Amino acid sequence: MENDRSERIIISDKQYTILKLVSQGINDVDDISQRMGVKREDIMRDIEELKVRGLLNIKRFSLDRYGLTKEGELYISQGFPEEYLLEVLSKVKIIERNKISSFLEKYGKKLDGYHLKVALQHLAKNKILLFEKDKVRLNEDKKDEYLKNIERIKEILRIINKKGVCDDTYIINLLKRRKLIERKPLTKIVLEIPPIVLEKFKKGLVRKQRIITVLTSDILSEKSWVNASFKEYDITQSPPVIFPGKKHPYLDLLDQIREILVSMGFEEVKGPHVELELWNFDALFQAQDHPAREIHDTYFLKYPIYGRFDDYELLKRVSLTHENGWITGSKGWGYKWDSRKALRLVLRTQTTAVSVRTLYTRGEGEYMCFSLDRVFRPENLDAKHSMEFYQLEGIIVGRQVTFRHLIGFFDELARRLGLGKVKVKPAYFPFTEPSVEGFIKHPKLGWMEVFPGGMFRPEVLIPLGVRESNVAAWGIGIDRIAMTILGIDDIRQLFSSDIAFLRNMKKPFIGSLIER
Repeated sequence: MENDRSERIIISDKQYTILKLVSQGINDVDDISQRMGVKREDIMRDIEELKVRGLLNIKRFSLDRYGLTKEGELYISQGFPEEYLLEVLSKVKIIERNKISSFLEKYGKKLDGYHLKVALQHLAKNKILLFEKDKVRLNEDKKDEYLKNIERIKEILRIINKKGVCDDTYIINLLKRRKLIERKPLTKIVLEIPPIVLEKFKKGLVRKQRIITVLTSDILSEKSWVNASFKEYDITQSPPVIFPGKKHPYLDLLDQIREILVSMGFEEVKGPHVELELWNFDALFQAQDHPAREIHDTYFLKYPIYGRFDDYELLKRVSLTHENGWITGSKGWGYKWDSRKALRLVLRTQTTAVSVRTLYTRGEGEYMCFSLDRVFRPENLDAKHSMEFYQLEGIIVGRQVTFRHLIGFFDELARRLGLGKVKVKPAYFPFTEPSVEGFIKHPKLGWMEVFPGGMFRPEVLIPLGVRESNVAAWGIGIDRIAMTILGIDDIRQLFSSDIAFLRNMKKPFIGSLIER
């Protein structure tokens, strides 16, 4: 008697029902869940617990199953588009092709352009419709047989919808080509009771009992724990790691940089990703034959090719500035400026386009603006370069603004970002003079150019209507700065979708934000 008691196995009601069904030869998990009146996923935890305790063996098999696409469901409920077309064409026998749609509408059998094309394609392929120049004639001899085949296919679709299988490989391939069905692999789970457990089950040594997993005040007050068992817990096991949602580290850093610039008195401005060459190049006094405007350095739109701009006076001023310098004191580039080229659409290569748009809109005054957004260039992807990256662009506008203000801004921004010393050297850009490039040192990649800038030339400012104010402009490769702050040495990691990598990346921290 004591031996029987020591050999007893206590399990929950649900687990007992599962073992009982398996002992009766019902071993498919789907059949078991159906008999228990629950979903398959509702019993998987109990099955896994029985497996861990050695009371069940689990075998998994992959099965090919098919399900209906939305198109397939539509064809079952409303019929094939060929049926619609044949029903109407049976009334006229022959019709001009361009009148088919209106004829279908007349008889209340409207088909959209896509389904009309599908119907014509399949009926023509099976020679139910014959095309004679601009007319379509119905082949009565083959119509009835084709409609019978459609009914047979619809019946097969109903079977697949219910059971997920069809033995006819030809029909399966036909329905897949027509995108009426799609493969939906199914894992079949079969359960088996080990012989020694089955013997104990038959002897009544496997007992069901209430298993308490959470002790509540009601259980204590009602004393319902007296005839129950408490679920055992393995306190040596580590609890599951919970990963709460958090902001992407790079986007978090960009927002911190925005906060720093706003605290310095800058205002954020926005502009479109798809830009006119006018704003991306021409208004910046970049010649139309400049190498950077070629296909290997710029993404051009295939459709639409051109945009629209209605300020013809600005186009005229930009044209004259490029051709002969206009009233800017420059000689220009000395070529015939093409307005059509200026209206071509590109993916912007620089957020400087946002700066010139801002100058065009606001004109003279005292203001500071920045734009922090994506730009696009056909680069070869490597540790330092990407074809899509963030650029931080800005302008400082005022009558007393000088080149020294720009250098001072670079030093102050680098200090606030904790980047260390900035090394500068002279540079050339078509739209600024004087121009400069600022470098910071990455621990692994060495000196990186991140602070290009300069004073906007008169050829940029005067056509935009800015004649009295000076403008210091800067465009910063923010991705490279982010690599230094986040402690990574590959620009591709900034856009990584590796969840483990993102979870382990520390939250970016810019000390200057808490110094104030």
